[in-house]
Amino acid sequence: MLWDIGADVMAIAFDSLAALLDHGFDTLIDVRSPAEYAEDHIPGAINLPALTNAQRAEVGTIYKQVSPFLARKVGAAMVARNVADHLDGPLKDKDGGWRPLVYCWRGGQRSGSFSSILAQIGWRTDTIKGGYQSFRRLVHGALYDAELPFRVVLLDGFTGTAKTDVLGLMAGEGVQVLDLEGLARHRGSLLGGIAGGQPGQKAFETALAVALMQLDPSRPVLVEAESSKIGRLIVPPVLWKAMVAAPRIVIDAPLEARAAYLTRAYADVIADREELARRLAPLRHIRGHATVDGWLKLLDAGHFNGLAAALMAEHYDPAYANSRRIEERTVLGTATAQSLDEQGQRSLASQIAKLMPAQ
Repeated sequence: MLWDIGADVMAIAFDSLAALLDHGFDTLIDVRSPAEYAEDHIPGAINLPALTNAQRAEVGTIYKQVSPFLARKVGAAMVARNVADHLDGPLKDKDGGWRPLVYCWRGGQRSGSFSSILAQIGWRTDTIKGGYQSFRRLVHGALYDAELPFRVVLLDGFTGTAKTDVLGLMAGEGVQVLDLEGLARHRGSLLGGIAGGQPGQKAFETALAVALMQLDPSRPVLVEAESSKIGRLIVPPVLWKAMVAAPRIVIDAPLEARAAYLTRAYADVIADREELARRLAPLRHIRGHATVDGWLKLLDAGHFNGLAAALMAEHYDPAYANSRRIEERTVLGTATAQSLDEQGQRSLASQIAKLMPAQ
């Protein structure tokens, strides 16, 4: 890492994502607005805004419509008042040995002003050179420019084969995994949305880059087979390229077991008829009105297992079979189960562990 020495603080230039995340300071402070922080931030950072959302917008308007000088003057007064509030609030119990690392959008006025006040108090505070943008460049480089240093193996199978749940058991079998659906907060299908919604693309990429960095490159990584999009989020090209070329392990289970599993796994979706009808509406253009109306009749009648079976037989299974005819890949083996309850899932995990390559 490089150091630029200023009057009161130092701006640290981190040359790798690992170095930045292992910064060694007591507290990492993001002084951007709450909206900027919510979109994405460096993992572990707390948000102590130098300017609120409204203040940032006001200063920007003054800068463009009046003058940069007045904008800096008004902004400095706002920052001073906000820092005073932070000193009386979240920072009031920090002792003289506390060492904070501060960043803003570009490592400019907001982080510099904030850090200068902390430094005048007597704290040893530094800033990140280039701010959030330098962190974002490191994340982008890891996901768009580099090559993955490990071998990817896909966990595949028809819809309803409990792939996500089985993936969660693989660490107990000594297998290294990457949970894309967990990072994307989506179950990876038309009906896969979950409460709270998905993160933004930048936040997803941050979580993914950190997860990849923590993997052991000498061991293969098991990843659930996905399309290039999980919900509305795009799988970055470095990982997608590896997934396209990866061999697969396939889970096989009978339709009845899969229907029973889906009824349990998607109980939240089934419980809301209007929401389910909304999610199924796009399929009317693919499977026809009669087919979708038939699914909704099963729902209204309370035949949830029948609904799950019909969705798979009439939509998901044909789509899966068609995609696999197009994508010919090496199959390392098949794990089978007659039931997808807890015992069945554990049996699958054990079988999959034995099929994983050594490296």
